Amino acid sequence: MAYIGQSPSVGNFQVCDAISVVNGQAAYTMQVSSVNVVPETANHMLVSLNGILQRPGSSYTVAGSTITFASNLVTGDVINFIHILGSVLDLGVPSDSTVSLAKLTATGTKDATTFLRGDNTFAAAGGGLVFLNSQTASSSASVAFSSTYITSTYEVYKIFATDIIGASDNVNFRVHYSDDNGSNYDKTFRMAVIGLGDAGGGTPVYNQETSGSGSTTMNASSPGNATAEQNNFEFTLYKPSGGFGYAHYIMALGAANDRMNIQTGALRVGESDAINNIKFDFASGAIASGTFRLYGIVNS
Repeated sequence: MAYIGQSPSVGNFQVCDAISVVNGQAAYTMQVSSVNVVPETANHMLVSLNGILQRPGSSYTVAGSTITFASNLVTGDVINFIHILGSVLDLGVPSDSTVSLAKLTATGTKDATTFLRGDNTFAAAGGGLVFLNSQTASSSASVAFSSTYITSTYEVYKIFATDIIGASDNVNFRVHYSDDNGSNYDKTFRMAVIGLGDAGGGTPVYNQETSGSGSTTMNASSPGNATAEQNNFEFTLYKPSGGFGYAHYIMALGAANDRMNIQTGALRVGESDAINNIKFDFASGAIASGTFRLYGIVNS
């Protein structure tokens, strides 16, 4: 806003240079670092004369950068200090990078993955998805997310896989589970897979299996390995560390001649099994290319 007269020195607290008293003189120039300063008003100052704080308006007045005491000072008087307060009723605008977290009443964890909400709490960014890890396959035997990432921190995990292509043609794509961080992929589960698409004439394919090997195929029809036969999927894992873990996924597979398949599956892990490692691979041959991204979903 505009001001009539002197613009307030908002939050600009200054101590004036020492002033030598002149015998028989009442008016003195106020300076900071040898530069004249102008207080907003006499009420925005602390003035000590001979060790006694002076009352603004009656003990002294201010005009511009000049302070005038109510009576002439004499030899032996001491102006102990003049402290200019600025506008003490207005905090003004803090300088850049000067407001610390300790000045806030916010709760929660402040880090690169969170933001400050309107209720003054820190929450995960990205609509509740917290990015945990990304892996890019390049002639890789498998891609696994270990116990570093699959923990009890989150009740739900999501894996997004894009542009997955196998080194070999017509080979099943598989998922494996472990509760000892990959030393053994031997968790029991039951899984159902169903597929629809135009690559096989549009006939639904259904497969249900029980396995004790810790792995199962995710596809009802095997993907190819041509550039156009990319495998893309979203995989959701529920309560991996709490027993009775569940998972489901939806997969889009490209096929020759611009055809495609959509396939989906559901899985239930044994009730006493706590999953802390999940691995993807092809039944034979490497993962030639593709990217896997793991996210945790905040619990509240």
